[in-house]
Amino acid sequence: MNSLLKRQIRKYLSEEQASSEDLAAFIDAVNRSYANFDDQYVMQQRAMSISSDELFIANEQLKQEAQAQTEVINKLRRVIETLKFYELPEHKSLDTVDLDGLKLVDFIDNQTKEIVKINKQREKLVEELGYQNQELSDYAHMVSHDLKSPLRSIDALTAWLHEDYKDKLDADGAKSLSLIRTNVEKMDTLISGILDYSTINKNKTDFYDVSIDKLVDSIKTTMLVPHHITILKANTLPVVKGDKFRLQQVFQNLIDNAIKYNDKLEGLIEIGVEDTTTFWKFYVKDNGKGIDDNYFDKIFKTFQKLENNPESSGIGLSIVKKIVTLYGGDIWVESEVGKGTTFHFTLKK
Repeated sequence: MNSLLKRQIRKYLSEEQASSEDLAAFIDAVNRSYANFDDQYVMQQRAMSISSDELFIANEQLKQEAQAQTEVINKLRRVIETLKFYELPEHKSLDTVDLDGLKLVDFIDNQTKEIVKINKQREKLVEELGYQNQELSDYAHMVSHDLKSPLRSIDALTAWLHEDYKDKLDADGAKSLSLIRTNVEKMDTLISGILDYSTINKNKTDFYDVSIDKLVDSIKTTMLVPHHITILKANTLPVVKGDKFRLQQVFQNLIDNAIKYNDKLEGLIEIGVEDTTTFWKFYVKDNGKGIDDNYFDKIFKTFQKLENNPESSGIGLSIVKKIVTLYGGDIWVESEVGKGTTFHFTLKK
């Protein structure tokens, strides 16, 4: 028995009582009860210690989960704020809107459904546009064929009339036949331009190495360049990614324009390039008539011409712009009336 407890009990008993067998049994019972209390106390302390550790671990886990949920909520808030797919009243801001817990989940779920709905509508619209584009392309080919056939007949008939009746035609008759053939040629050029413009988006994924240096040399040999005009390259032109036919249309139209609108006795056309970080910056420069800055935007629109030139369809520059835009580039013009014009355009590397 605990010595302190035993001494305290005997302090209040006589010697006879202290030596009594009944008292010995009593003291033994007290001793056992005291020992049992100590064991239970130790067990209780141990249980409290275990519970405290478990509570600490559980509390740390709850803290981590709460922190993770807070981070998710904050990220979702940033996503919502960035996407701007919600409409808030003027007197509210994102910070005043309750987007916690289930409300946030419901909000995201509703927005997701809206996005899916919008995407389906967009896919349907793209499909319809693709169908319409194909219809327009087929229509352009059909119109081109149907219009060119009678034009060829008219051209042939006027040629035969001129040949068969040249001795009987007076000057006015010959002039009229010549005017018919000129307008037929103009119409043929216009139809070809429309067809080219309508088919620019076709095969737009065809990208391969094209040497612009060799391309320009080829254009110079195949085009009819007047003797008084000189075409030169300011530097070696690079190899770019693209379609040879489309790139040829770009340079050929720009060079052709520079030839048509050159009024100098000694015409000069210069073609060069500047190497930038992500683009090749090309230019085609001439010393021709020049363009008033009021027309800088108009010249790139379809059928816009500065002069009534029968050799021009009014589509050439719009074709150039459409191809350059298709390749992710940009085109602009610098010019001074009477001194010349420079067309700049960029192509991605």
